[in-house]
Amino acid sequence: MKTNNRLLAYVLIVVGLLILIGKWLSFGTFVALVMLYLGVRKVRAAELRVGYILLGVGGALLLLEHLMLFLGIILISLGIFYSRTRQDEKQERVEKRQNLSASLKWDREPYILHSQSMWHVIGECDIDLSLAILEEPETKLLFQGVMGDMDITIPDDVGVEIEATVLCGQIDVGRDKETGLFNKWTWRSPNYDWADQRVKLYISYIVGDIDIKLHV
Repeated sequence: MKTNNRLLAYVLIVVGLLILIGKWLSFGTFVALVMLYLGVRKVRAAELRVGYILLGVGGALLLLEHLMLFLGIILISLGIFYSRTRQDEKQERVEKRQNLSASLKWDREPYILHSQSMWHVIGECDIDLSLAILEEPETKLLFQGVMGDMDITIPDDVGVEIEATVLCGQIDVGRDKETGLFNKWTWRSPNYDWADQRVKLYISYIVGDIDIKLHV
């Protein structure tokens, strides 16, 4: 009897949920959500190739099913970007860029780094701060967008403060890894307050994979 009652309860809950979300949950949406779920599971199991393929296909299906929703997410993200960059308007050398896609390879040779804000729909960034030539006592970097894949190397001779937020995805810092939904990680290097040169990093993506290597 107890088993029958429990089964009936589950059936009623499932039917109720279908009634509530049936208007938005089509068969294509259901398949996309399943593929996204499996993709996250594969990434967590270190099966990266299969995981990213599932995430990509699931995301594409979800985009086709809910194009207006996706456009709304892009506009909201862009609005937050403009709102956040207001505080840097007084700094003359802050560069602001908006692109559909971005690919930064700041890990191969020395480069000059100055304060800048970037927004993109899809971004891939490889950053090694040990190669950066800093022209300011404090450099502010803002990376924001819809989907991002970032690899950042932090040296021990630069004061660094990081605030990373990912709505869906993972943040990997050394031995610590946060995977799933609503991930946020903040960190300040021990030498930040007295360092001659400091870098502030603000990273925010709706879907993201952020890998931070600390050498401190």
